[in-house]
Amino acid sequence: MSTPRLTLCAPILGLITHNICYATSYLFPNERPWPKRRPLILSQLKHAIRPDSFGSGCFICLQEVLHSQLLEIVSDLNRVDRSSVGNTPTKGEYSPILYPVKLFNLPHYGTIWLSPTPDRPSKGWDAGSTRILTIGVFEHTQTKQTLVAANTHLDNAGSKSREKSVEIIPETLKRLGVFLAWDFNSLTAQETYIAVKQSGYWVDAHDEVEAQDHEESKDEQVRIDFLFPGPQPPQDGHENDTLAKESSGCKVDGYAVLPNILESVICLSDHGAVVGDFRLRYSTT
Repeated sequence: MSTPRLTLCAPILGLITHNICYATSYLFPNERPWPKRRPLILSQLKHAIRPDSFGSGCFICLQEVLHSQLLEIVSDLNRVDRSSVGNTPTKGEYSPILYPVKLFNLPHYGTIWLSPTPDRPSKGWDAGSTRILTIGVFEHTQTKQTLVAANTHLDNAGSKSREKSVEIIPETLKRLGVFLAWDFNSLTAQETYIAVKQSGYWVDAHDEVEAQDHEESKDEQVRIDFLFPGPQPPQDGHENDTLAKESSGCKVDGYAVLPNILESVICLSDHGAVVGDFRLRYSTT
């Protein structure tokens, strides 16, 4: 039996995670109503997914998205060939995955509820809100390679909910090559991030790019939003040194945190969009 080899797929794949802040009439300082923020957020997303940046397209993972916001975003981005994966209820917040329909098929998708009953709509432990994990299984139309993308928004109020959620998520996605977009609602020094890093399953895209190559903004100084490619390659001693230093499933080519304040005073969200460039790695014989 021939031994599988890991090969880099040359085209670059883009990935964006962004908590866009749900449409509300209770505004924080410098926040504008959604109708004012919407065109600026859409402009930022369109700029990040421009074709000359990402040869294999770009996946957009959003959090804190109301149904009306999702319809508007998908409608506008569909003008540049985009579709969505997300939970189906029209109430509450979505954690959708938007993807380029001409480049990827969607054989399977689903929702996992971050609770003791993950197979049905439910709120878990001390969470202040219902929290979900959105999963999409994508097939590249040309190479027929499979990519699994997942998107989640952990609870801001419940530390036990965050702790238990990071137990459910790796078990759910075990043995899959996954891009996981997170809004952790906790910092890198806190328990949620530490638990994910110690699992050895994913790597933080931020750490895979040399600091001098980051496109930095002040929003990078306090990170609660993350891109995690995985799983890690097998440590069997047969990988060469270069491959061992690269993140599993892909090579991270770029990383940036986009500013969340535009036109001097308009705050797009209380989060900055995190953008990564990746080259997929797949097995050949």
